[in-house]
Amino acid sequence: MKTLGRIIDLPKITDPRGNLTVAEQLKDVPFDIKRAYWVYDVPGGESRGGHAHKRLRQLVVALSGSFHVTLDDGEHRQTYLLNHPWQALLIETGTWRTLDDFSSGAVCLVLASEVFDEEDYIYDYDDFLTYIGKKE
Repeated sequence: MKTLGRIIDLPKITDPRGNLTVAEQLKDVPFDIKRAYWVYDVPGGESRGGHAHKRLRQLVVALSGSFHVTLDDGEHRQTYLLNHPWQALLIETGTWRTLDDFSSGAVCLVLASEVFDEEDYIYDYDDFLTYIGKKE
């Protein structure tokens, strides 16, 4: 089966006083980080995402709790469970993503390769399929 995303193990520094994880651009993160944001307090049964990007790449981390990320390239779908703060999911351009099944207290950190640009978003799934050449 084709792999749509890639789990990246970030450096985990174990310390009896509390663990530390680091994410450095172009070392642990395979792009320049131009924006960071986090999603939290997602009500039960709600989902986030439901879009694709033309240029933006993302690294998604479950800082706290857990959630699922489903990636779709127009032919294949793959779901990842994110539940470790030292693991990140790399999402490339041209990939439809949906985040759901958030646990209570979950916090989702996203490191993005670009600043916010509304023109970069594809919100309609049929438009996404047309953009990636899977539908005319």
